[in-house]
Amino acid sequence: MEFRLLNKDAGSKARAGVIKTAHGEIETPIFMPVGTAGTVKAVHQTELENDIKAQIILGNTYHLYLRPGLDILEKAGGLHKFNSWDKPILTDSGGYQVYSLADRRKITEEGVKFASHIDGSKQFFTPENVMDIQRTIGADIIMAFDECTPYPCEYSYAHQSMEMTHRWLKRCIDRFDSTEGKYGYDQSLFPIVQGSVYKDLRKQSAEFIAEQGREGNAIGGLSVGEPAEEMYAMCEVVCDILPEDKPRYLMGVGTPANILENIALGVDMFDCVMPTRNARNGMLFTKNGIINMRNEKWKDDLSPLDEDGDSFVDTLYSKAYVRHLIISKEILGAQIASLHNLAFYLWLVKEARKHIIDGDFRSWKDQMVKKVSERL
Repeated sequence: MEFRLLNKDAGSKARAGVIKTAHGEIETPIFMPVGTAGTVKAVHQTELENDIKAQIILGNTYHLYLRPGLDILEKAGGLHKFNSWDKPILTDSGGYQVYSLADRRKITEEGVKFASHIDGSKQFFTPENVMDIQRTIGADIIMAFDECTPYPCEYSYAHQSMEMTHRWLKRCIDRFDSTEGKYGYDQSLFPIVQGSVYKDLRKQSAEFIAEQGREGNAIGGLSVGEPAEEMYAMCEVVCDILPEDKPRYLMGVGTPANILENIALGVDMFDCVMPTRNARNGMLFTKNGIINMRNEKWKDDLSPLDEDGDSFVDTLYSKAYVRHLIISKEILGAQIASLHNLAFYLWLVKEARKHIIDGDFRSWKDQMVKKVSERL
């Protein structure tokens, strides 16, 4: 994997770059649609590529390991072949899913024992076998196994957890560097900065992660309930330490405003289930603000979803029609809304990149944050 830094904004720490992987190039800053179980929900791969213009998508180690399972993925030749997506893929290590299974998992120094949410079967993740699993899935970028702490979190626990995450990282690196990819192309390992919302822990973790010299780095444990101001403060601390010549990935973030503010702090890569999850519940993100399609006010509004939108669905379908579909629980409603939201998110980061290159990102960002946060 290679990363080239092309431009930096004069009024902020925003950057524009290019990540080169075995499955293609990624222009940063970038938003990555979440395809947890090998699919971005309600969206066809051809739509992702041709309409939404996605450059990279996510898969999840925990979910793919449980179903369809490694045997099928390996037989298919990896996730790229299995789901017919020939562009880059990143896999989350499963640390966040383990965090969310608080009532059915046990964390020890060796790893995490947990019960499958599908059938209750007992499973065990270690830093070593999570590397092996991600090798088999075949993602271009794989994540280190970490513990994601909750919010709020006591300082002592955050410190203890961070140090264990660092020890796990060393084990991940040893296993990763002693093995090879299974499908004839290189993979890259990203470590993850932890430390909850404690500045000294985030600084310590970022310094440790930077010392590992990997091809990219991630920031985890945010967007777990903390105020946005805390997120931004932690991000700023970490981005000032992580190497400038490596991509920085903020995991699980977030709203359009969150993305813009974190781009301004120096983050390059984002993912979040929000555009598709909220779409299925009738929430649309637009260039002028947020629309709740369930509201009565849209019942007879025959104007386009977003007259200035970049996706074909924006001008093809009216607000009234999409509201009708969502209220009627028609599957097409979820599809149209998901396409719209993903197209908007990809437009947002593409536009941010343009303004970084043009040198006026800061002023544009300040205007857009207000617009995209407004409830219509």
